[in-house]
Amino acid sequence: MAEDRFPGWHGTTIIGVRRGGEVVVAGDGQVSLGQTVIKGTARKVRRLSPGGRDVVVGFAGSTADAFTLLERLEKKLDAAPGQLTRACVELAKDWRTDKYLQKLEAMLIVTDGKTLLVVTGAGDVLEPEHDVAAIGSGGNFALAAARGLMETDLSAEEVARKAMAIAADICVYTNGNLTVETIRG
Repeated sequence: MAEDRFPGWHGTTIIGVRRGGEVVVAGDGQVSLGQTVIKGTARKVRRLSPGGRDVVVGFAGSTADAFTLLERLEKKLDAAPGQLTRACVELAKDWRTDKYLQKLEAMLIVTDGKTLLVVTGAGDVLEPEHDVAAIGSGGNFALAAARGLMETDLSAEEVARKAMAIAADICVYTNGNLTVETIRG
């Protein structure tokens, strides 16, 4: 089990919000080891441009594992240009069946501005309901806040920022130092 191998790494809240023809992915910057904040300015949301097409990815979990998955995702996107869902399904299949990849501990939120997906090592490629996805230790707090805020007239970025602020107030493994990327569909 992961807890047996690693000394209590915790942290991260990532949220994706789709509204008004755009998707915003926001992530906090905190990395914790047990009760200690190791870094407060980590960048867990990235913009990829495989084949000249923008894709935004937010990750929770082990950073090295996430970067391995991002590299694999870029290759899948190069092999299936413009087909985000197909590339994510292929990544999830590899992640689930490859002995090396099975050990990777991370989750991804992926979007091309039209499609919003959560990809897990259990083989899941999920398109969230209500145009909001959230992962990480504070993910459920951010998700609940964003779902409530979706009933307002706030923009996707405003919903994401407010939901992340609420998660940071509740989850000790989440801070308010955000990286925010916006992509249009």
